[in-house]
Amino acid sequence: MSTVWNPWHGCEKYSEGCAHCYVYRRDASVGKDASAVTKNRDFDLPVRKKRDGSFVIPSGETVYSCMTSDFFLPQADAFRSEAWRMIRQRPDVRFVIITKRIVRFTDCIPPDWGGGYENVTITCTVENEKQCRIRMPVFMQIPALRKQICCEPLLGPVDLSPYLGAGIARVIVGGESGSDARVCRWEWVCGLYRQCAAAGVPFTFKQTGAKFEKDGRVYRVPRSRQAEQARKAAAQYFSGGTNDGL
Repeated sequence: MSTVWNPWHGCEKYSEGCAHCYVYRRDASVGKDASAVTKNRDFDLPVRKKRDGSFVIPSGETVYSCMTSDFFLPQADAFRSEAWRMIRQRPDVRFVIITKRIVRFTDCIPPDWGGGYENVTITCTVENEKQCRIRMPVFMQIPALRKQICCEPLLGPVDLSPYLGAGIARVIVGGESGSDARVCRWEWVCGLYRQCAAAGVPFTFKQTGAKFEKDGRVYRVPRSRQAEQARKAAAQYFSGGTNDGL
């Protein structure tokens, strides 16, 4: 089971992958300024308890953290130490932190981080080759017990092969959502799959995105079918068959 924990809301666009940010899109639809960073009412969710004294988030849950912001956003510096305290307080829960700002990591970890907390997975996002060259050398040097790479939205071919040694638990790939989505090409997905297969790193094609190109044809994929179509494509191609899921 999984839970989303958004200790704060709002973000500042940072790189190419942020151009059509879903947080900005959703906030704009209700007249809200997505660049305003504020602490959420659910800030204390990891340690919140029910009337019977049990935690609201049960033991064994996976908690995806800060999905409407970035955990290492400078504007959240005042909130982060308390967030780390709650993470440390719940060693029975696995926290997944996804970030574009991996370059701030060493400035934002708590004093007792050491080689990393057992219950924290750090996921570095890489949307294109430019950001791969900026972020991955930094990511490979950070102290963390569990690391993942997320290429979502995938905006071009990416060469992760120099970084797929020991320590990378998984690579996750996906397209971009929304009416203005940029295309995600099947050939880029397959290239990353081959790199992972050669290195023995688990690979997940999470979703196609709203605009997906395969064999020269561009498909407009409804949001409700993006994960399904990615699963079909992965099952057929990555097992050696011919992909005709679209």
